[in-house]
Amino acid sequence: MIKRETYMSRIRPFIGGDLVKVMTGIRRSGKSVMLELIKEELAESGIPAGQFISINFEDMRNSRFLTAEALHAEILRRAESIQGKMYLFLDEIQEVADWEKCINSLRVSLDCDIYITGSNAKLLSGELATYLAGRYVEFVIYPFSFSEFLELFHTVDPDAPAQQCFQKYLVSGGMPYLVNLRFAEDASRQYLTDVFNSVQLKDIVRRNKIRDVDLLERIVAYTMANVGTSFSATSLVKFLKNEQRTVAAETVLNYIKYCCDAYLLYQVKREDLQGKQILSSNEKYYIADHGIREAVFGGNMRDINLVLENIVHMELLRRGYTVTVGRIGNREIDFICRRHGEKLYVQVAYLLATEDTVKREFGVYDLIRDNYPKYVVTMDELDRSQNGIKHRNIRDFLTAAEWN
Repeated sequence: MIKRETYMSRIRPFIGGDLVKVMTGIRRSGKSVMLELIKEELAESGIPAGQFISINFEDMRNSRFLTAEALHAEILRRAESIQGKMYLFLDEIQEVADWEKCINSLRVSLDCDIYITGSNAKLLSGELATYLAGRYVEFVIYPFSFSEFLELFHTVDPDAPAQQCFQKYLVSGGMPYLVNLRFAEDASRQYLTDVFNSVQLKDIVRRNKIRDVDLLERIVAYTMANVGTSFSATSLVKFLKNEQRTVAAETVLNYIKYCCDAYLLYQVKREDLQGKQILSSNEKYYIADHGIREAVFGGNMRDINLVLENIVHMELLRRGYTVTVGRIGNREIDFICRRHGEKLYVQVAYLLATEDTVKREFGVYDLIRDNYPKYVVTMDELDRSQNGIKHRNIRDFLTAAEWN
């Protein structure tokens, strides 16, 4: 079991405290494993396993606890046999009706340390703001980074060079369970397709009571095909009209939002660097795991420019950056990244194969006069850094401890 220290280092300061620890992210991204890692760390610190209460709400054996009242009664029953502090681990809590009321009551009435996971961004909206406002801390758990993938792939093929590992990562993505399949191509594709179908059915269709599933599938397919490409709801409406589907732009936006709520897609807004304002149209979307894109839509190697951009975007999120797409005049910067007062710029391309490409990728920075770090990230093996702009091979960029 990989330690996922990136997340543990953020969670560790809150272990044992009274804030509810909430872990969210796309289904099968490793949230349940994070609960196990926390239990492991608690056990190593001397906490007996008898003080743990764990319930996974996707397990049919726990189906009788899917209301706040039933869950509350069950936890109180189990708590009677626990001496001292109780450690509560509740997996996929969104399956429980009115779960917020139960968690708040337990937090108030018992000496307990609470950890919950969920697969929907709405987990932290609505009534939760009333019941737990200021009393929780959220951690988004993403699929494996390339560094994590590298560590696990070497358990399957210890001698594989980093370049070969990255080629595999380009197609397979970072869903944790793939290591159990030893990254076998057909089995991995089947698994990732099943994950996608589960997210679409359970976290999008059922949760939002979508009736027109065919329309949703077309919108998702279009968005996956165009990851990293600016498009508007109007352009998608025109595309659907060509496919004999008449739909309102508002419906398109709602369906895409449902996908974002399920952590399948991530929206990146565009920022005008001259006007210093966020633009309200033509956002970009990236998929949580590019392996799912390959399994469901295909073409990751054909669309390698887009997929590399997707990989870098998700790595920026893992490292805690807030990301926008930059516009300056009629030029675009792939990513403007901010974190704790830091800022950096990142351009992503496949290869610097021609001088025109070099001028395009490096030249856009001529328009930016600040001294924040500026990167061009590609698959080239030779370092072509120039004029203070850093050129990095994508493998080196993804595995670097820090960027500065």
